[in-house]
Amino acid sequence: MIEITSLTTSSTDFQQQLDNVLAWDASSDEAVVETVKTILKDVKQRGDDAVLDYSRRFDRIHADSLAELELPMSRAFAALESIPADQRKALEAAADRVKAYHEHQKQDSWTYTEADGTVLGQQVTPLDRAGLYVPGGKAAYPSSVLMNAIPAKVAGVAELIMVVPTPDDEVNELVLAAAAIAGVDRIFAIGGAQAVAALAYGTETVPQVDKIVGPGNIYVATAKGMVFGSVGIDMIAGPSEILVVCDGDTDPDWIAMDLFSQAEHDEDAQSILISQDKAFLDKVEASIQRLLPTMEREAIIQASLSNRAALIHVADLDEAVDVVNYIAPEHLELSVADPMTISKKIRHAGAIFMGRYTAEALGDYCAGPNHVLPTSRTARFSSPLGVYDFQKRSSLIQVSEQGAQTMGQIASVLARGEGLTAHAQSAEFRLKD
Repeated sequence: MIEITSLTTSSTDFQQQLDNVLAWDASSDEAVVETVKTILKDVKQRGDDAVLDYSRRFDRIHADSLAELELPMSRAFAALESIPADQRKALEAAADRVKAYHEHQKQDSWTYTEADGTVLGQQVTPLDRAGLYVPGGKAAYPSSVLMNAIPAKVAGVAELIMVVPTPDDEVNELVLAAAAIAGVDRIFAIGGAQAVAALAYGTETVPQVDKIVGPGNIYVATAKGMVFGSVGIDMIAGPSEILVVCDGDTDPDWIAMDLFSQAEHDEDAQSILISQDKAFLDKVEASIQRLLPTMEREAIIQASLSNRAALIHVADLDEAVDVVNYIAPEHLELSVADPMTISKKIRHAGAIFMGRYTAEALGDYCAGPNHVLPTSRTARFSSPLGVYDFQKRSSLIQVSEQGAQTMGQIASVLARGEGLTAHAQSAEFRLKD
């Protein structure tokens, strides 16, 4: 019998109880931090040799040079040809949907001309080169390849470098096939903090990138945080989360399985159900108890639900919205009669899944929107990964002679007010007597 935390908003200490449920320590322990610091410094100084040494030590790689660990793209296309037909069809269908969605996110350059002839605008350009980290070994996610690589290519990134660990020289064919479909340009069979360092600083063999995206373990996440500034990063993601709001009219087995879908990621994943119908919450809990023994990842799901799940009883759906906006979940399911109306009240959520038939799992693979989403309440100020993450914006300013007279006087006054007389005179020199 699994015990799941039950909360009710009518409780006087509900807020404190909710904060206790949401609490998660995202910090790396001191040993991890020191290890990553050492690896980053070593790779920065020794390049290929350091990456090769760590790959041999941690992933038991057999290679005499780092160049041997670059997998030719012909190898990826061979994997695409060799995987079962149904898997290839599914990957290609998912890729098509992801690309179609992200095409809508492309930003174009723009300008406008003021009455005095001054031209102002914004020039949008893609990053030159991006790095994609893909987990390897048992934790192999071809869907992550699609979700991270396709927006980069839609944005126009010229070169996309993928790194994927291959412990014991074990290569995941689905990951390589996904790379071929998504348009990855180069693949290196390296992983861990050493791969992040190689991408961030560049080595004799691995080119330096402008931004690193993609999920990884605590060493990878810590390394991404440390190299930020030398390169851009997407985010440092916490455990997966799902929050379901249900009015009580959805099959409780469906809801239980939706909660399982995130809980099976790892023991720290969080699954929360909110409803105004207490009897429905009890039905879902009964479904959880009945269905859990049938799950392949039963132990992980049980640990996740026991440690971090919650069933929350609210007075009504308006109160449910208030709780949702406080939690700011990564994935939000609105399993209610009128999800569109409620969605307009949601201010903080990574992705909103609307209606009884919209399982969050569809978003993980093939709905189209990106599955790289803000976690740990960061949806209050962050957005899903998208094309805009691989584009830069430069301001365009072309001041006309007439505009220089008006703006020059304004700039002069403000610059002298700040005590920056060279600024002031730079503008004043262009003023007509």
